[in-house]
Amino acid sequence: MPARLPEFPLRPVGPAASAFLARGVETYRAAADLVWRLAYGRGSGRDELRVLDERRGTCSTKHALLARLAREHSVAVELVLAIYMMDERNTPGVGSVLTSHGLTTLPEAHCLLRWEGVEVDLTRAGTPALTGPWLSASVIAPEDIAEHKIAVHRRFMAQWMVANLPGWRLDSLWRAREACIAALAGR
Repeated sequence: MPARLPEFPLRPVGPAASAFLARGVETYRAAADLVWRLAYGRGSGRDELRVLDERRGTCSTKHALLARLAREHSVAVELVLAIYMMDERNTPGVGSVLTSHGLTTLPEAHCLLRWEGVEVDLTRAGTPALTGPWLSASVIAPEDIAEHKIAVHRRFMAQWMVANLPGWRLDSLWRAREACIAALAGR
């Protein structure tokens, strides 16, 4: 997967580059490979620079770290926020959680990278990359993975819920989503 990304040597031009260089990582693809192989799971916050110290990250923090690294080197790797319908088929490990909440699917926000029109998902090594179809997709900045991403996701989920799950409350649907993410971290 990292081979789909640009290759360039890292220089100490910012905090992300310095963090990788301090760990002996000298190229962008080597950085991408390292991040791809880290465990999936939430860290202590949404600061993507913690991914390396905590040796784990989510689709948001892992991809934001790599987008920031590319930006520090003036390379146009985009961070994409996509919404898709999450189910057991495209996100193995969430099926039983969805079922326990009386659901078969729900809208999920996913971050990935795009370079020269090619999407690259480095969320979890050893699992299939998410490739869409996306219900929506937009380019965001690494610093948008906290409040902005959550706001976009919750707004989309609320609209979907009104059309597809009359009688549900957004906080109940969000709890089901959180249980799915917790199940993924346990895999």
